[in-house]
Parts: sequence; structure tokens; C-alpha cells
Amino acid sequence: MIKAAIIGLGVIGEVHLSVITSLENARLIAVCDTDKAKQKKIPPGTLFYSSVEEFLQREKPDVVHICLPHYLHYPVAQKIAEAGFNIFTEKPLALNAAEGREYCGLEKRYGVKICLCLQNRLNNTTEVLYNLLRSGEYGEVTGIRGSVAWYRSKAYYEAGPWRGVMAQSGGGCMINQAIHTLDLMRYFAGSPVKSVKGNIGQILDYGLEVEDTASARINFENGAAGLFTASVANFADESVEINVRCEKAGFVLRDQKLFKVENGGEALLASDSDAYAGKKVYGNSHGKLIDQFYRALETGEGSWIHPEEGMPSLRIIDAIRKSSSTGETVEFDVEPF
Repeated sequence: MIKAAIIGLGVIGEVHLSVITSLENARLIAVCDTDKAKQKKIPPGTLFYSSVEEFLQREKPDVVHICLPHYLHYPVAQKIAEAGFNIFTEKPLALNAAEGREYCGLEKRYGVKICLCLQNRLNNTTEVLYNLLRSGEYGEVTGIRGSVAWYRSKAYYEAGPWRGVMAQSGGGCMINQAIHTLDLMRYFAGSPVKSVKGNIGQILDYGLEVEDTASARINFENGAAGLFTASVANFADESVEINVRCEKAGFVLRDQKLFKVENGGEALLASDSDAYAGKKVYGNSHGKLIDQFYRALETGEGSWIHPEEGMPSLRIIDAIRKSSSTGETVEFDVEPF
């Protein structure tokens, strides 16, 4: 039985709570949040702490879930790793690639296991497409387009002011809303990034430090060309769309479905489950990834998404931001992870 704890019981923390309490091989032993009013949201018998330090002194969990604002991910993870506890952390890994590299060192330094929540990699549609691309049946990947068109109101940033502050969020739509799309673009390409030319800006009059709109050309080492667009200035949250072009066919992910595009028509190949823990835009595989990690902790075998796998998307975000500032293409060195 895995003894689990959650630090941060905001919107995404409640998704983790729902998943943990649904698993037969897990028991939620504690929740930590600075807002004591949130104690009423936890199951009877679960301990509540308002101090991370007190929690770490008193409890001995097998895994701690980090569901905090971005700027707290690495410093809190460092405290948890120092205490010798395994970690399941929400995205993004860190505020930027430099901090991400420090995060990646925690597993080896303290002998703990860390799983990064890039849950959309485990969606059924993602797994089917990834296996098709790696099979070579349709030739090499030649192009990828990822598009995120969502909406975030001014009230969204007022409810969590850290979201609009660069030093606390690490950015806007790229790192907060579209990081899963960037991760999947790199994942499907099956190749390191060669160069990035991008632009970011604000088309919502909110007076924030972070971008609400971004676009970029992403060139991969294998010759594939990528186009990335993201904005939270849309009228609503529309479906994320990822188009992958191969030498012999094309594929489209949209509306939680995977289509094969060939000879001017589309054929449905796979669909995701309709069961969701939280908002549909989160994807529906939090439970699958958490269960996968817990089983690996129990048996000492199996795979999970390691912190290093979150580094490419952070490097792309850093590069888009730099390119937008300088107006130049950013060339990549060999990916260190």
C-alpha cells in the first residue's frame, strides 16, 4: 500500500486527490496547504498541515505530490528529496531550463524517484500515434504543427496573481497552458531540436508581465519542420490540435481523437476515454500515470516519466523567448538529456 501526500490543494491538487483516493493500492495520509479552509475538502482521517516543514518532520510518506505554483516546484522538491521521499510533480518541471537541470539532479543526489506529470503522453490517442510513428510504416516524420487556442479571463490571473508574474510563473501561455503540446511535438518528432525562431506578445489588455500569445518555427535534427502557435486570447477553450505529416500519410489529434489523413480523407484510428478527473483540457491520463508510478514504487520495476523528459520543452520555451527578444534564430546544442 502506497502512502501518499499532497502539497498544494488548488484546482490541480484536487485532481490528484481524486485519483489517489480511487486507487486500491494507495492511501492518502496527509495534505499540506497554506489555506486552512481547504481542510474540509480532504477525506476523514487524512491529516492536514499548513507548513511544509512540519509535514516533513512528522510524516513518512512513500510519495509526495507537488501541486504548487510554478516557482515553488523546485525548492519544495529539494526539501522533499532531502527528506528521502519520492516525488510526483506537476508540470512544468521548473521555471526555466537552468532550474530544470538542478531539479534533474535530485534523483541521483538523494536516491529518490521522481515522476513528472506529462500525463498526455499516456492518452490512448498519443500512444497509438507514437507507436505508428516509431514503426516506420509511414516513413519519416517530415512536419508537425501544434496549436492551442484557449481563453483565460482577467479574473483567472486575479485569482492567482503569481500566474501573471514572470519570476513566479516562468511565463504565460507557453509554460502554463501549452507545455504539453510542446512536449508532444518533440515526442512525436523523435528527434532533438536543431533551431527555433519565435515571437511572443500580449494581445489581451491585462497589464501582465507574461505572454498570452506565442508562435514559433521549430526545426528538428531529423529534418522535420514544426510550427507552434498558442494563445489564451481565444473566445473559449477549443480542442488542442496536433498535425503530424509523414512521408506516406498524415495524422491529426483533435477532440480527443486520432485521425489518419490520406488521399484527401480522414479515418478514425483511436479515441480517448470519456472519463476525466477534473477539466477535460487536462487530458484524462492523470490516473494512468499515477498508478504506473505507484506500481513501480511497489515493485521496484517499471517505467515512469523522469524529470529529464521535461527538459526539451523548457529549452524550447527559453529559446522562443530569447528569439522574440533578439529577433534571431536560436541554434541548439546537443540536448544534454
